[in-house]
Amino acid sequence: MSAKTDKLLSILKLQPVVPVLVIDDAATAVPLARALVAGGLKAIEITLRTQAALDAIRAVAAEVEGAVAGAGTILNAAQFEQAVEAGSQFIVSPGTTQELIEVANDHEVPLLPGAATASEVMGLREEGYQVMKFFPAEQAGGAAYLKSLSSPLAGTLFCPTGGISLGNARDYLSLPNVVCVGGSWVAPKELVAKGDWAGITKLAAEAYALKG
Repeated sequence: MSAKTDKLLSILKLQPVVPVLVIDDAATAVPLARALVAGGLKAIEITLRTQAALDAIRAVAAEVEGAVAGAGTILNAAQFEQAVEAGSQFIVSPGTTQELIEVANDHEVPLLPGAATASEVMGLREEGYQVMKFFPAEQAGGAAYLKSLSSPLAGTLFCPTGGISLGNARDYLSLPNVVCVGGSWVAPKELVAKGDWAGITKLAAEAYALKG
């Protein structure tokens, strides 16, 4: 597990914010990813919430220099396999099942498993996981809740996602147990629909600046 943990951390530490994308039209994936990369956000999570998602992952993985394409909202083994086949370099799930853990054990592509309670975190630690997605972050207790886990569950790192914006991202990023956050605000649907890639690059650059 340590090699995969190192691989996952090397991706998550590229930037303070991982864009969480819902792509309805695969044709927008490449220019969108290029705009995000231009703003400093190289690791990109494309969620499997639409029919276009796998094609979008394929396109970004094949065509966008500097991008690290990942797949999110992975709920089962079949989706995990499809995402890896499409070129995903990391896999993200909103929660965790034994089925996901088993399929992840069979692949070199690292899994960022979801957890929202101390018991879920402890269960994943028993499976060898040290880095987890905290979801849904704001609804599950926010930065204050995550801070309260840092001492009793020392050694575990989180990527909080859910309800995070430019306004509250620093609350999470200032915590010792947070490696990065996930957010959709860097790629608003209205800017994608207009093809305002410069606007998205500006939002990405603002998010990247949170690193400082």
